[in-house]
Amino acid sequence: MTLTNDELEYIKEELGRDPNPLEEGMLDIMFSEHCSYKSSRPILKLFPTEGEKVIMGPGDDAGIVELTDDLALVMGMESHNHPSAVEPYGGAGTGIGGIIRDIISMGAFPVALLDSLRFGPMEDQRSRYIFEYVVKGISDYGNRVGIPTVGGEVEFEDNFKFNPLVNVVCAGIVRKDEIVRGIAPNVGDVFVLMGGRTGRDGIHGVTFASEELTSSSELESRPAVQVGDPFTKKQVMEATMEALEKVNVQGLKDLGGGGLTCCISEMADKSGNGALMELTKVPLREEGMTPYEIMLSESQERMVFVVHRQDVEGLLEIFDKYELPYAVIGQVTNTQHMVVTQEGEVIADIPTELLADPPIVEREARKPARDEEHVEVEDGPVDEALLELLSSQNIASKKWVYRQYDHEVQIRTVIKPGDDAAVLRVDDEKAFTLTSDCNSIHCYLDPYHGGAGAVAEAIRNVVAMGSQPLCMVDCLNFGNPEKPEVFWQFKKCVQGMSDLANKFQLPVTSGNVSFYNETEGVTVNPSPVVSVAGIMDLKDIRTMDFKNNGDMIILIGTTRPEMNGSEYHKTIHGVVQGGSPQVNIEEEYASAQAVLELIQNDVNGQVTAVHDLSAGGLGVALAEMALKGDLGASVDLSRVPGDLDLSAPETLFSESHARYLVTTAKEASDDILNTLKEMDVPFAVIGAVGGDSVKISSPEDEFEIPVSKLNQAYHGVIEKFMV
Repeated sequence: MTLTNDELEYIKEELGRDPNPLEEGMLDIMFSEHCSYKSSRPILKLFPTEGEKVIMGPGDDAGIVELTDDLALVMGMESHNHPSAVEPYGGAGTGIGGIIRDIISMGAFPVALLDSLRFGPMEDQRSRYIFEYVVKGISDYGNRVGIPTVGGEVEFEDNFKFNPLVNVVCAGIVRKDEIVRGIAPNVGDVFVLMGGRTGRDGIHGVTFASEELTSSSELESRPAVQVGDPFTKKQVMEATMEALEKVNVQGLKDLGGGGLTCCISEMADKSGNGALMELTKVPLREEGMTPYEIMLSESQERMVFVVHRQDVEGLLEIFDKYELPYAVIGQVTNTQHMVVTQEGEVIADIPTELLADPPIVEREARKPARDEEHVEVEDGPVDEALLELLSSQNIASKKWVYRQYDHEVQIRTVIKPGDDAAVLRVDDEKAFTLTSDCNSIHCYLDPYHGGAGAVAEAIRNVVAMGSQPLCMVDCLNFGNPEKPEVFWQFKKCVQGMSDLANKFQLPVTSGNVSFYNETEGVTVNPSPVVSVAGIMDLKDIRTMDFKNNGDMIILIGTTRPEMNGSEYHKTIHGVVQGGSPQVNIEEEYASAQAVLELIQNDVNGQVTAVHDLSAGGLGVALAEMALKGDLGASVDLSRVPGDLDLSAPETLFSESHARYLVTTAKEASDDILNTLKEMDVPFAVIGAVGGDSVKISSPEDEFEIPVSKLNQAYHGVIEKFMV
């Protein structure tokens, strides 16, 4: 049990009696951090959640925004961190399964997955093992269900060695007039459970996710990890889609964290109703299961439908067709209580409001005391540094990961993994973009600017593809919120994220908070992972690869000597110190609007490539564009907009925000430059595309690296560890 003494006293006061063991177990999971958000709810109110395109914001299984006059985009994001630490293949697979069910339960057909992953360094054998089987779990599950994994990110860092982070985004499309919700609005309607049978796997999954791991968790907590079944999931998905088409479904919700307890109580509470549920009706996978086990099980691939009694027969005919287990397990009541019976005898009776709305816990927040000693670094040759950066685990090609994913199933994917964002077709004219981002080192050094920077980078990624940011979802990964220093990091990150989102009028439509990501004193870097969706015309798609000899290279945005927290400092000098790059919200907004103006008014395709600057700065961005296009470039660092006294390493490897590289046909460059002048953003022509080498000159130095050599440095890094 994770209930505190104060919480137990509150429960006794609300019930007017002591809870019985079953009731205590049900309340235990609903009061867990994972289900109740009891620490984070006051802070999450900072996020903007409304907007012109928002159809449904936070509060249901996923958020919904308008795509076209008829269609809507449904998006959600979840974590499966603790399960993946204990059993990486199953933990990652069931994480995929859970977020897919969230999208289905809104009436949407899932069309895309993204994964945002964090592990210990590849040199560590256990980290390699977790990495390999998390990726395999994601690919096996997504590929078998038939949903493309179109993008994501991977970060390797020491403090994720014992606590990997496995965050998954799923997006789906639904007709606006076919959206369903996780509610039980009509007294007398019935609850129909469909899908996988209920077993003993996943019991206490949410309380396991709401406590720190220990060195013995891998053995002791394995039963808390659910067992996924992608083939059943595919049947469940197809049966659900057919049921929504043919039956008048009043409410729909998947069984995820908290199992039947969470699902039924939340559906009833959202409509101000109650529920009566008969345990003996639940299809079981194992003999001798107790009421406690049945109500707390988090077995996968289960959905609950709420329908009128007269619609039950038609619904069950569909489930029979797909050979799926099902049962009518209860009904909607007007009691505002969740009542569980066994062969008609009441064995639990709890107010739905007590289950679905536990009291908030006010946490103390205190800035961590940190050693501020500053190590002076001695810069070496910048050409060698660039090659070393391209070979670093956080920057090198992630092809080993995404080649295992089927990213073309459903034939909707227009731009595949490897660019700034994925692009998926909506119809003959429209597309939407998806990306996920977070720099955990920046968030560790300065949670406010790190959080703002995660949103900023995700926005830059969709803007660089030519799309207007539409909405964002997030997964906020932190340590133990009972520690004031951790809760301070959380508050600061959310404040930075919300400040930037407010400036862009970017609504946060859904999300997840994952606390307690620490093991025996090792706490993960704060990692507020952000996924942004954008909307665009297909004609506006831009990619990062250099296209033509002679194209002019324009750098938009100001470069500052912001090396602390940079991949350069970490990889080349082995230091993580100081503050992170600062996010200037006005500059970020101005740069994004300028890039969108260039692309959306470019009727003749004169803007040939766009790429944002992030980890590794200008040097890595140039190298990536050259690698993608198999073309070289000549660049003069003295032209870069920024501080006059920047050194060559600072100019090349600073990670200042609000910057983009744009290439344009030479004959159109005057028009492009005039537009940028009118938009009043810092910019400069810093070079031109051409040749088979990247040539970089500065007042201090000049060097040339063949694209073939860049290619050797960038590719095969992960593969060498995974032989």
